[in-house]
Amino acid sequence: QVQLVESGGGLVQPGGSLRLSCAASGSIRTYTMGWSRLAPGKQREIVATIIDGGTPTYSDSVKGRFTISRDNAKNAVDLQMNSLKPEDTAVYYCYGYLPGFRSGRGTQVTVSS
Repeated sequence: QVQLVESGGGLVQPGGSLRLSCAASGSIRTYTMGWSRLAPGKQREIVATIIDGGTPTYSDSVKGRFTISRDNAKNAVDLQMNSLKPEDTAVYYCYGYLPGFRSGRGTQVTVSS
C-alpha cells in the first residue's frame, strides 16, 4: 500500500506563508490527490483537490490563498499557503485515492502572533 508522509508545517504569523509537502511511497500517476485539515472542535474540511491533468478545486475558505500542485515524477503533492489566517490553524493531511483512500498522519500548522 502507498504511504503518504506530510512535512512543512509549523508556526507562522498571520499574513505569512507556508508550503506543505506530501511524499508518496509509490506512484500517484492518474490518481486524485488532495489536502484536508482538521481543527479542534471542527469537522474535517477538504481544502484542495487535484485530479491528474485536471483543474484543481478549493474550498471557499482558502480559494485565492492556497495553491495545490503535483509532480507525478516525484510522487509528490504540495500545498502553497499564502495570506494565512488564525482560522487556518489545523492539522493538515495529505490524501489520495490510490486507488483506495489513503491519508498521511498530518502536519500541524499554527497561525498566531
